[in-house]
Amino acid sequence: MTEISNHSLEADVFARDCSSRGALQTVTGRWGSLVLIALGESNYRFNALRRRVDGVSEKMLSQTLQNLERDGMIIRTVLEAIPPKVEYNLTPLGRKVADQLQGLIELVETNMPAVREAQAEYDQR
Repeated sequence: MTEISNHSLEADVFARDCSSRGALQTVTGRWGSLVLIALGESNYRFNALRRRVDGVSEKMLSQTLQNLERDGMIIRTVLEAIPPKVEYNLTPLGRKVADQLQGLIELVETNMPAVREAQAEYDQR
């Protein structure tokens, strides 16, 4: 391979045209993170996942699931039933990402008293 083609394979989220930006945006977006964490708990069908991720619209959940599937984070499985049912679960990559997000969520949740204190101090200024 040439130096140029080797460089084009590198992911650099700070580079304007890097494809990792789109994947990172999907994973760290409001709904992507919550969907990945929920699927880390269990496989879900669409409506059950929508109930678990409280507040997400049907349209946003559908878009988020499509983006996560496209990025290789989740698998959409059509179950043989009448009417057909669809179930979503994590891929091995999705599991790795969900595990990392879980650690971040735990860190934030554990430190919410400090966050609320900082917010109150900020708001008083």
